[in-house]
Amino acid sequence: MTSAFPPRDTAVGGYLEPIRAAGAVLWRDSSQGREVVLVRRPDRDDWTLPKGKLKNGEHPVIGAVREVEEETGLTPVMGRRLPPQRYLKDGWPKQVEWWAATPAQPGGTIDYEPNEEVEAVEWVPVGAARERLTYDHDVRVLDNFRAGPARTFPVVLLRHLSAGEKRAWNGDDLLRPLDGTGRADALALPRVLAAYGRPRAVSSSAARCTESLLPYTVECDVPMRTERAFTVGREGKGYEVEEAKEEFGRILAEGLPTVVCTHGELVPHLMTEALTLLGAPLSQQRSLRKGSFWVVHVSSDGALAGVERHAVRE
Repeated sequence: MTSAFPPRDTAVGGYLEPIRAAGAVLWRDSSQGREVVLVRRPDRDDWTLPKGKLKNGEHPVIGAVREVEEETGLTPVMGRRLPPQRYLKDGWPKQVEWWAATPAQPGGTIDYEPNEEVEAVEWVPVGAARERLTYDHDVRVLDNFRAGPARTFPVVLLRHLSAGEKRAWNGDDLLRPLDGTGRADALALPRVLAAYGRPRAVSSSAARCTESLLPYTVECDVPMRTERAFTVGREGKGYEVEEAKEEFGRILAEGLPTVVCTHGELVPHLMTEALTLLGAPLSQQRSLRKGSFWVVHVSSDGALAGVERHAVRE
């Protein structure tokens, strides 16, 4: 874990809202070994990892992708989340969210036009990068990256988006659609999910679940299959927890990036199954609000590499 803000450098007995930023350790394996991207900023005469401030209301995952693209010309595919870094910037606290990431472009060839903000973008062997970085907090990020598995795949567990109150719907509950808030979130979801590499889509058969993923499947050209085991209210009945856990276990074992959209009743059971299968401790909080999701990052050898939770719009 990283250190907290130095207490004597912030408001005495108070709180200062931190500047929020996000970035990624962009890595690849080459003939030179494992390399990461560093950028040089001429106005600060430094070498750093690609990152930048979030816009007002910007989702941190989307902000990290945007900043890396702007500073390197490469599109990152997000891997496991790394511990955030907290430090003072001109006397004000700053918090930077970090991910490991790989370039979407084959080979990660850099095609970047130097400008007044970033004059150089280079792939640098990890050991040399650690020596070249200007700031200790960037060195800590790189050390955190090196301490865990680089190659991972994500399984996203999404609770369906807002569909209003069940008691206000007169038809079959399987056909209850998203409401206005849910439809707006469904339109925002593709950019967030695409950051994890366009995972395949598996959904409960309920309309509110398939509608949650529909804009993502269309915009990102990802096929969707419905899964009876993840459906609540099928055939006028409830759901089978063991059947749902067994199917979720199969998805984890397949080792492919996947988003699963299901119901609030099943989410805690599926998270329990995932953590148990991966040999990880159980967190006290495993449920989700509507429109929120877990991302379980799994290493290539089948171990838990990280867990993060987000709302579709943060």
